[in-house]
Amino acid sequence: MDLIRKNIHIDRMKCRAGTQVTLEDDINIADVRPDVYQLVEEQGEIVIEELRAAQDHVHIKGKLRFCVLYLSDDDVRRPSSMEGSLPFEEQVYMEGVVPTDGVVVKKELEDLSVGIINSRKLSVQALISFGLSVEELYDEEAAVELTGQEPVEVKRKVIDLAGLVIRKKDIFRVREEIVIPTGHPNIFEILWETCELADVQFRLMEGRIAVQGQIRIFFLYEGEGEGRPASWYEHAFPFSGLLDCQGLREQMTGDITCSVGHKEIEVKEDADGEERVVSLELVLDLDMKIYEEEQTEILSDVYGVTKEIDVVTGTARLKQLRMKNTGRARLSGRFRVAEGMPKMQQICHSACAVQLAEVRIVKEGLRVTGAALVKNLYASQDTEFPFSSCEGTVPFSYILEIPGICDTDTWRLETSVSELSVVMADGEEADVKVTVVFSGIVFAPYEEPMIREIRVSEPDPEMLEALPGIVAYIAGENDSLWEIGKKYHVPISRIREINALAEDEVRPGEKLLIVKGVS
Repeated sequence: MDLIRKNIHIDRMKCRAGTQVTLEDDINIADVRPDVYQLVEEQGEIVIEELRAAQDHVHIKGKLRFCVLYLSDDDVRRPSSMEGSLPFEEQVYMEGVVPTDGVVVKKELEDLSVGIINSRKLSVQALISFGLSVEELYDEEAAVELTGQEPVEVKRKVIDLAGLVIRKKDIFRVREEIVIPTGHPNIFEILWETCELADVQFRLMEGRIAVQGQIRIFFLYEGEGEGRPASWYEHAFPFSGLLDCQGLREQMTGDITCSVGHKEIEVKEDADGEERVVSLELVLDLDMKIYEEEQTEILSDVYGVTKEIDVVTGTARLKQLRMKNTGRARLSGRFRVAEGMPKMQQICHSACAVQLAEVRIVKEGLRVTGAALVKNLYASQDTEFPFSSCEGTVPFSYILEIPGICDTDTWRLETSVSELSVVMADGEEADVKVTVVFSGIVFAPYEEPMIREIRVSEPDPEMLEALPGIVAYIAGENDSLWEIGKKYHVPISRIREINALAEDEVRPGEKLLIVKGVS
């Protein structure tokens, strides 16, 4: 007798590790840049150049690219900027990792601090955190059918599971040309720019993934003309498109993450030969896991009527999709310009980052606590400080509803900002309204007994001799026709036929006649 098996593709966490890296250095201002009078704002980007796994260790090499916006130490305070980088190289202990593993790294710039040493030198300090993980894919073999000539009784069971059907990485390109509107000077040099993703969504289709979202770009630039006036422009635009994905079906469930992998901004001439066009090209890195929820009927037990059947079982580690859900928290707050800093005349640009303090499982779902950190670049009336920045935090505590969640469940949570509004109340205070999006997917892992092998042998003659030909049986509290038939090596259909039973259920105390033989 042979088992017919079905492969179930499962992913699971093999190992994980985390570390923090502190960077610190003194950076000289480039000769082509003016002296520093006052710092305005700084931003940084972590670039991974090498990620290599070894036995129980992971080697990370890269750099922190940073940009500093400052006011020049000239008779007229002009905005200027400088860029630099701080290299890092770390060996992280990660028990269980081997050289062939594909390591995924989640990086976060937790803190970036820039100070003035003198007019030609800055001190840069940064704290970077890395979360490393390795997921492994494996197949569980489920016995779904039994072939052979021997008369046997087969018990079946339907299990719910989430099988991984597609695991891949891909890219999505976004290109846009932004024309500076009339009333703004031509671009001489871009001093400061930000580019942010918002409301990125994925919809699964037959063989394709629909991608859509919004990009917000801002740049502060030095304009052409007398006095090289400082100007700025902010533009938001939607993007959408389709990605081919062979084997994808609409009813599947996607777990897709998106990040900016490459960004290129270039100033171009318009039709009149003036530098008024900003060309943007973004490459979005997509990490995709696609699951299919299915009900699979498996063999859970077998017994023989004329032969002895030995069932060898093992334990399969499976998982069900508990829920995929998205929620939005609308937050509001007010914050002030720091004491001693110039008052606001006009807000140039506002940006928001979500900082998580804790994510934990509660009865209703995932409780997420943290804060929205809002930064504002603004213009002032003070000629000594024509530009400055301020920031504030809006705390939140939000429950992403996941009915039925329990402590053994596994989850992944992504946060993003979909809407941000900062309005001046007066020159010292601003009102903030921000919508934070929480996207979570939760799985319920479980263990399921699986038939691994069927061994057929001749029955023990003494055992067969001891079995009575006819038995008057009184059903006990936990009895079933399956257990009774297995005990006496009698087909279930024969028990039903002799006792005129319409179903396989028996009630405690019910009297049954058991007759040996094959139906």
